[in-house]
Amino acid sequence: MTARASWRHAWDAVQLAFWRAAASGWVPARWFNAGLPPPEARQARTGVLDIEIVSHCWRYAHLLAFQLNSLVRHPPRRARVTMTVFHAPDDDATVALLAHFGAITVPHVRWNWQPRPKERLFRRAIGRHEAAVATRADWVWFTDCDVVFGPGCLDALADALQGRRDALVYPRVEACSELLVDDDPRLHPADAAAADIGAMQFVPLAVTRATGPLQITHGDVARALGYCGPIGFYHRPAERWQKAHEDRAHRWLLQTQGVPIDVPQVHRIRHASKGRYADGSVMARLRRWWRQRLTAARDARERAR
Repeated sequence: MTARASWRHAWDAVQLAFWRAAASGWVPARWFNAGLPPPEARQARTGVLDIEIVSHCWRYAHLLAFQLNSLVRHPPRRARVTMTVFHAPDDDATVALLAHFGAITVPHVRWNWQPRPKERLFRRAIGRHEAAVATRADWVWFTDCDVVFGPGCLDALADALQGRRDALVYPRVEACSELLVDDDPRLHPADAAAADIGAMQFVPLAVTRATGPLQITHGDVARALGYCGPIGFYHRPAERWQKAHEDRAHRWLLQTQGVPIDVPQVHRIRHASKGRYADGSVMARLRRWWRQRLTAARDARERAR
C-alpha cells in the first residue's frame, strides 16, 4: 500500500468512526438535517397510495427471485407499486433474472431496473439516495432482496399508511426463515416462476426499530433529505462491499427509530452465506459461523416467550 493510499485509508476510518458516533447520539442531528420537513409540512396522503420499493442485488439473484415473484403472485390492489432494483451489469445472473421479470406485466406494479457500476453498488446508500431524491411516491420502502411480500402484505401496508405524516415507519413483526445453507434446494427452484417460500419454516420476530431492510420513509422526507443526503462519506463508491452503517445514520437524521405499524406477511429469508464476500474466504467462514450462533440464540429466545 502506498503512502497516499495508507493516508486515505486512515482518513476514511476517522470519518467512519465520527459518523458512527454521531448516529449513536453523540452529535445533535439538527446540525446536519436542516432540510427535514416538519410533520405539518408533509402530505397526509389517502386513497390509492404510490409506494416505491428500493432493493439492491449483488450476487443474490436466487434470493431476488423470491422477492420479485412475490409481487407477481400477490400484486397489490389498493396501491401502485414501483419496484426499483439497483444491480451491476456484470452480475450476469441478476441481469438475466431482471430481464425475465421485466417481460411480465403485473397489475399495479411497475418494474424499474437501475444498473450501476459495481463500485456504486457496493455502498448501498448511493442507490438509496438516488432513488429517494428522484421518487414521486408517497412512501419509499428501503429494503433488501431477501425480503418477501406475502399475500395481502402491500395492501395492508397501504391501509396502515393512510393519512400518516410520520417520517419513518416499520413493520411491527417480521417472519424469518431458519438459517438456510447455500445448497438448500429450497433456495434454488427449477425456474424463477417457482420461487416460493411455501416450503420454508418461519419464526415471527418482534421488530424494535426501522432496521436496514424495513425502513419505510415518507416520500416528502425522502425527497428532502435523500438517504443520508447530508453525509457525503456514505455516497462515495467503494472497491468492495461496505457494511451498511448508514442505516443507523438514516434514523438519526430523521430523529426517530421509526414508528411500528401492523403489516402482515413480511418474510425474510435468512441465509448462512453472504454472496458479497469471497467464497471460501476466512472472513466468509467466520461470518457464517457467527451468523449461525446468533440466529440459533435469537430463535431460542423467541420460542421461550
